[in-house]
Amino acid sequence: MAGTLQNAQEELQHSIDQATEDVRQNLETIEIQNIELDLARKEALEASRIKSEFLANMSHEIRTPLNGILGFTHLLQKSELTPRQLDYLGTIEKSADSLLGIINEILDFSKIEAGKLVLDHIPFNLRDLLQDTLTILAPAAHAKQLELVSLVYRDTPLSLVGDPLRLKQILTNLVSNAIKFTREGTIVARAMLEEENEDSVQLRISIQDTGIGLSNQDVRALFQAFSQADNSLSRQPGGTGLGLVISKRLIEQMGGEIGVESTPGEGSEFWISLSLPKTRDDAEDLPGPPLSGRRVAVLENHELARQALQHQLEDCGLAVTPFNTLESLTNGVTGAHQTDQAIDLAVLGVTSNDMPPERLNQYIWDLEHLGCKVLVLCPTTEQTLFHLSVPNPHSQLQAKPACTRKLRRALSDLVNPRQPRSEPGEPVSSRAPKVLCVDDNPANLLLVQTLLEDMGAKVLAVESGYAAVKAVQTETFDLVLMDVQMPGMDGRQSTEAIRQWESERHCTPLPIVALTAHAMANEKRALLQSGMDDYLTKPISERQLAQVVLKWSGLALRNQSPERSGDSHGGAYELQVLDHEEGLRLAAGKADLAADMLAMLLASLEADREAIRQAQESHDHNALIERVHRLHGATRYCGVPQLRAACQRSETLLKQQDPKAFGALEELDRAINRLAAQARINA
Repeated sequence: MAGTLQNAQEELQHSIDQATEDVRQNLETIEIQNIELDLARKEALEASRIKSEFLANMSHEIRTPLNGILGFTHLLQKSELTPRQLDYLGTIEKSADSLLGIINEILDFSKIEAGKLVLDHIPFNLRDLLQDTLTILAPAAHAKQLELVSLVYRDTPLSLVGDPLRLKQILTNLVSNAIKFTREGTIVARAMLEEENEDSVQLRISIQDTGIGLSNQDVRALFQAFSQADNSLSRQPGGTGLGLVISKRLIEQMGGEIGVESTPGEGSEFWISLSLPKTRDDAEDLPGPPLSGRRVAVLENHELARQALQHQLEDCGLAVTPFNTLESLTNGVTGAHQTDQAIDLAVLGVTSNDMPPERLNQYIWDLEHLGCKVLVLCPTTEQTLFHLSVPNPHSQLQAKPACTRKLRRALSDLVNPRQPRSEPGEPVSSRAPKVLCVDDNPANLLLVQTLLEDMGAKVLAVESGYAAVKAVQTETFDLVLMDVQMPGMDGRQSTEAIRQWESERHCTPLPIVALTAHAMANEKRALLQSGMDDYLTKPISERQLAQVVLKWSGLALRNQSPERSGDSHGGAYELQVLDHEEGLRLAAGKADLAADMLAMLLASLEADREAIRQAQESHDHNALIERVHRLHGATRYCGVPQLRAACQRSETLLKQQDPKAFGALEELDRAINRLAAQARINA
């Protein structure tokens, strides 16, 4: 028995020793695996860092040549070209814009995958964000004759805190898809309140279309990377299949949800649900004194668009009376004019299908003689058509869908006109702004220099950060446009050196604006921390340049776009006296109608001139405006660009009671003489 116990004990000890050895070996193996995993983790982190760095560099390297392509395409489009060459340039521009969009999507997707995307938390206005998105996409929708409508429900708080840029990116993607897959009908963007707490709100924003719809299988694949709802050979080209994936990841990073409800053949409704903090109300959202309590007549045939417009006008403090036709609206204003309930304003939503521009002109004339100021809303694709039908298109014509802030500002100006300002395009100050441009890429530097010089700025162009610092120390500038990524001393280092130099000499800080092609997160924050005041993302446009120069220097750039020909005394001579092609176009291609319209104008020309002279001699200001307006209206339907420009200038200056009006009337008289002489020669 003792022997048996001893054998059992020895076997037990052997098993323990064996188990101990196995555990030791396992621990060694685990330790080796931990070391290998740690090494692999470090390699993965390094690979991620290299990938992020690669993306940042590629963002710059890809966008820099694209900036040159788009910029010089815009410049070339302003030169003398044949229609075919303009067509080719338009194709180049669209292709470059499309490529830029694809690059942005791929970079965004990579940033999200790498966990490098950081969201902003800044105040924004929800209604403005939604309306701005639709404004940008309106031309694409109107080209397909689609109606765009935004409805922000009354109880929805507008002043919120979040990342407006990324939210706008999501909405742009959803609305773009709706336009792409809708052949006819309406696209409605709605914002509504789901739940409200003391300091936050739960929002639901939806984009509803009347498009082709989606099957259950399409919906399941919709939010997968590099997949598209319509992969058939007949689908519309373009896109990476990343837009909805990026939108989904962004919404999830914001703590929200995204989804879709769709019926094949009937349409889709994409929605996002999101909780955002509230901030203080925007003062500009309160009705202003000029509009409160006034009555406005509204014409809009599209039911949803009329509902949205009515809400917007009521938010401006106006009492709204809707009408179904222009005739009933004019009768309603006439009747109200004879009572103490006069209608001061009319907002007309029109399209060329339901209201020919030449008829609209007469209605506006009638309404304004009843003391009712008119604002016209039309599709973006038809603004040129209606431009000729509105007395003052700069203040009385806006594109659909209406933006509430622009609507309020325009109606306030109609009710209570501002003091006469400088001529459109005339600099706020007579001094041209002096700008220092810094960029190591010769093409980009030439582009910015050319754009600025064409708009009247004095420009010094340098190719390095060192040269920029030296230039600031030796010359005086109003603004610096600074490239960020440069060899040697980059944009941030140059800015820091300039700020240090200014600090030592107690100088007033010079405005420095970054020109950046970077797409990685935290770029804006890093630029501002280095001492820069603002930033422009490449590719840049003339409008952006003009805005940033005015913002930081207080000096306006001179706009030399072709549209301004004829708004100055000398410019009138650049326009044709008789343009038969334009006359034919205005008469819808009917040669006999064009000839009749011109004959009618020529027949009344001498009588109009005499009436204008008599009104001028008798100092009857109202009669003078009326006679010039009548002549101006007649010139809008004939190919007489020079006389039309002279009429427009005279009428505008007379309404503003500008002393320059007398010189404009003399030029108008000479324009009448030139047209009469040209007509006699042609006869």
